[in-house]
Amino acid sequence: MDSDHVQGPADAPLTLLEYGDYQCPYSGRAFGVVERLQLHFAGRLRFAFRHFPLVDKHPRAMPAALLAEAVADAGSFWGMHALLLSHQDSLEDTDLSRYAEQFGLTGTGGTRAHYQRVDDDLAAGRSAGVRGTPAFFVNGVPHEGGFDFESLREALDKVAIG
Repeated sequence: MDSDHVQGPADAPLTLLEYGDYQCPYSGRAFGVVERLQLHFAGRLRFAFRHFPLVDKHPRAMPAALLAEAVADAGSFWGMHALLLSHQDSLEDTDLSRYAEQFGLTGTGGTRAHYQRVDDDLAAGRSAGVRGTPAFFVNGVPHEGGFDFESLREALDKVAIG
């Protein structure tokens, strides 16, 4: 989607898309894996993130996603993304307010546009068959393997080799 949060060159031959949840411990583990993959495939990997808060299991995931979107408006999505995934055990309103202040915001409430953005990601994920987090796609194809470094590296290598 044009509204994806993206890191890496626009013309990269490899694209890794993640649907994630800021309160999901598996998404938290995948964060470090993605960082390693970005180093490993430097200059050849484009990484995109979409929100998929599993609100039934992770009630703090939606407020965290909305905060990430509010900070994205100021151009600092990736900094907040890293902060939220690094502090998954601290996502209460007081924590989110403190994080917002670090990025120059007051309050953590999302606007209608922020809610719409997260809802759009959720709808795209459901349409693509996402049922849990993290869910990865390699060059648009669902990744069926694990989300550890070796599994994702192998999937990306297969695409790179063709």
